[in-house]
Amino acid sequence: MEYSKSELRRTKIMDMIKKNGKISVQEITSVIGCSEATARRDLDLMEKEGHLIRTIGGAVYEGGSKISQDEVPFVDKQLAQQPDKQKIAEAAAALVVDGDVIGLTGGTTTFLIAMELKHRKNITVVTNAVNIAFELADAEGIQVVLTGGVMRSQSYELIGPLAESVIQKINLSKMFLGVDGVASERGFTMHSELEVRIAQQLSERSSEVYAVFDQSKLEKTALFTIMPLKEVTGIITNVHPDSWLQQLCEKEHVQLQLV
Repeated sequence: MEYSKSELRRTKIMDMIKKNGKISVQEITSVIGCSEATARRDLDLMEKEGHLIRTIGGAVYEGGSKISQDEVPFVDKQLAQQPDKQKIAEAAAALVVDGDVIGLTGGTTTFLIAMELKHRKNITVVTNAVNIAFELADAEGIQVVLTGGVMRSQSYELIGPLAESVIQKINLSKMFLGVDGVASERGFTMHSELEVRIAQQLSERSSEVYAVFDQSKLEKTALFTIMPLKEVTGIITNVHPDSWLQQLCEKEHVQLQLV
């Protein structure tokens, strides 16, 4: 099978972006020798095919997964397990005290945490989730820091180099981590590699990290691992108390709060 010149060019671009995680139009023109207009058209087409996410002047790698068939858009997940998620959100919000700088990843449970915090005073919320920032925009007692970056429409989360560069300059008191799956061997997982990188960086910048999830996430594994279970400060969930999770938390000295 013979490949066209344009197909070979896009294959080369894909190899470059897989290697570095990102690419600029200038890099493409320099290495491949095509025009800027051609490079932009190639990136636009590759984004439509789900291989990457366009940024100003280039693109970032989406992890090769396109959108996982198991990944459900935020709007479709919002009502699932809602009563359980509400209890988890209330328990998480109770850990927040005046003066805290709170990190929130995107997700339906973390969105409910934001709603619980809305009437609190003298706290700062750092998030990469556009919908969370919008929910807190009119909260008088809360300073909201939105990372910037390129938005994933599935989750409303901002990702990419801009978001990562902002997070590297921020110090957090507590961070609440939303996840797509939880398993004993694979740890906490997410569908998007770029969202995982944001979650990892928020965790690294935080004094305390709490994973928040309902029982539907247990024994599920998404494509990318965020971290092992033992690396969080605590877990807030509604999982049955006799599960393997409780035994593992006791072994690894991880706080487990069942709601």
